[in-house]
Amino acid sequence: MKFIVGTKTGMTQVFEADGTCRAATVLKVQPALIAQVKTTEKDGYQAVQLATQVQKEHRVAKAQRAQFGGYAVAREFRPLAGAEASINGLEKGGTVDVSMFAPGDTITVSAISKGKGFQGVVKRHGFAGGRRSHGQKHSEREPGSIGAGGVQRVRKGKRMAGRMGNDTVTVKNLIVLQVNKEESTLVISGAVPGRKGTLVEVYGS
Repeated sequence: MKFIVGTKTGMTQVFEADGTCRAATVLKVQPALIAQVKTTEKDGYQAVQLATQVQKEHRVAKAQRAQFGGYAVAREFRPLAGAEASINGLEKGGTVDVSMFAPGDTITVSAISKGKGFQGVVKRHGFAGGRRSHGQKHSEREPGSIGAGGVQRVRKGKRMAGRMGNDTVTVKNLIVLQVNKEESTLVISGAVPGRKGTLVEVYGS
């Protein structure tokens, strides 16, 4: 089981040996402390708690200082399907860093997507809007009818305007393109959810 927490620093391009250009995302990965290892016998499930991002002591809650030391961010990772046995070699107090990954690894990433505020149905759901024809010249981006014929109410789950973004998004089957141990960075194929500075959870088998 491989896992780490990184910070999205931006996107770039990576040229492979055959000249293929691939879009890639760069993650800055700080060494993380293994704060706790949960087992099925004691906790009912298997998981590893990682603490990262060193912070000033007065900025960390007292309960967090007792559990995670001087670290401000904690994340819990549960083994992926078929990877339960790989958690046994991890111990509390150890550290993990970018070196546990290698180019070619297939990974899954999770992060908070960009928040876009309150948006209409055209941007949020891809509605076509109304026609600009006689009698409705101001309805290009309106949702249209939202009622139902017999129930006299709006059904639950109806696609309407509302808050868009700022959701946890998981992307599977990304590839590790480069691992830089000196600069502690990961270069991942494709796009990763979130803005620059977003915390990204990286899972590997």
